[in-house]
Amino acid sequence: MRLAKYLAHAGAASRRAAERMIAEGRVTVGGETVTDPAVDVGPASRVALDGQPLGGPEPRVLYALHKPVGVVSTASDTHGRTTVVELVPASGLRLYPVGRLDIDSSGLILLTNDGELANKLTHPRYGVPKTYIARLAGGPIAERALAALREGVELEDGRTAPARVRRLERDRIELTISEGRNRQVRRMCQAVGHPVLELVRTGFGSLDLGDLAPGAHRLLSERELHGLRPPGL
Repeated sequence: MRLAKYLAHAGAASRRAAERMIAEGRVTVGGETVTDPAVDVGPASRVALDGQPLGGPEPRVLYALHKPVGVVSTASDTHGRTTVVELVPASGLRLYPVGRLDIDSSGLILLTNDGELANKLTHPRYGVPKTYIARLAGGPIAERALAALREGVELEDGRTAPARVRRLERDRIELTISEGRNRQVRRMCQAVGHPVLELVRTGFGSLDLGDLAPGAHRLLSERELHGLRPPGL
């Protein structure tokens, strides 16, 4: 196994962060500093990070969490706010949020100790779809607003890809996107004249929020994990 992948699977960091750690000379193999992330290692290679031995790959886990409003989608927070990681007891495993939901939004978010999986589930190349239900201001949602969302909306950081949209009620829509820009759904709806009042993510790839209560989580099965993986991963 490549050294960077070994660190990621050991829960030390994501693959990209592991490559930086290796380049900085923080990793040793058999007592010798190694700066090449492609070096092959195995269970007997005595890999250490900052002098601390790594015990080998952790079991890969993936959790689905219903993030409540007011919780931040990061592993830690400098302002002392509750994070999604704090809501999932992980028995010492280091978990990473997969993608983000802003503090005012709720719904389905994933947490894993598989840095490679987390990166690929959020990489634009794979276009993993995310589905949201949004309650909107601005009066009844006009057909022209729905058409604009389906065609793509011009934002300050460029035009969005076309979204799948359907009206649920006079002030509520279901919207599916395959991008992951900052506060994208809120900005798209604002751009078509309907600011978001309430936003819930109900789907991530092949997964649905279902009846998972706010603040609750569950460990995904191998079958669910397999169905969630982008092609080629």
